[in-house]
Amino acid sequence: MTSVLYDVPGPRAIARNRILAVVTILVVLAAIGFIVFRMVETGQFSAEKWYVFTFANVWMGIVKALGNTLAAFALAAVLSLVLGFVLAIGRLSDHAWVRVPVTVVTELFRAVPVLVFMMLLYYGLPVVGVKMEPYWAVVIALMAYNGSVLAEVIRAGVESLPKGQKEAGYAIGLRKSGVMRLILLPQAIRAMLPVVVAQLVVTMKDTALGFIITYPELLYYAKQLTSQQGRPILQSAFVIGGIYIVLCLILAGIAKWVEVRTRRSTKVRGIDAAVGPDPRTHEDGTNTELIALQRGVGKYDGTSTGG
Repeated sequence: MTSVLYDVPGPRAIARNRILAVVTILVVLAAIGFIVFRMVETGQFSAEKWYVFTFANVWMGIVKALGNTLAAFALAAVLSLVLGFVLAIGRLSDHAWVRVPVTVVTELFRAVPVLVFMMLLYYGLPVVGVKMEPYWAVVIALMAYNGSVLAEVIRAGVESLPKGQKEAGYAIGLRKSGVMRLILLPQAIRAMLPVVVAQLVVTMKDTALGFIITYPELLYYAKQLTSQQGRPILQSAFVIGGIYIVLCLILAGIAKWVEVRTRRSTKVRGIDAAVGPDPRTHEDGTNTELIALQRGVGKYDGTSTGG
């Protein structure tokens, strides 16, 4: 018996896979057990190590640092998306005098590491008489790098669409701007949404690089906590790392919700446009056959099933 993509494993292969799965689980559990054992041996779970987190002022400082992290991320994310759209449209231009400079700028921003960009803005600009606050150095560096990456994502999404999409837009009289805005970009964004979200998660995590230029975000505050009584280095890393994990999960959840809503609304609009209004729609606006069609459990053939 075979599957579409691969051969179904036989009894010996199934037994071998089960043995490998058991061995892998045992190795992982052994590694976790060793780490926990070493932490117990070195007193990482002692009250002294966690004593600093019993103070309300410490948690107020964490909340303030979290606010600084979110402030930098929010503005950088919005500006990155705007810059990504601008650079992507520029790279898709038919005019060489637009496409070539935009390509050079995009590749330049992608080539410079975020930390180097931050240090150039914060430490380099004062050399020429321009002083920049750490917040703006973080935001601009994140915007430049992530915006250039998103530009390539959007461009790849547009170019991956069938050429018939663009030709159909031109056939009904749309200009290139209309084809891009009404046909290509919406489809490309829906297709590339997981990649866009992944890049925004990278943007959020890269705000931690701001501690190098003394921006008071979460990692900067965690570094300050490590010098407190008991030197809670691992404890601070666990707390701050847990906050970053929660933030990334929230962002991924929001993106998943948007993706589901977008697909659902697009599917419903496509069905309504193809079927059109039905005179047999009930007074409350529902139509049993259309509902069945949307759910994939029935087939609408234009005939009434009623008596």
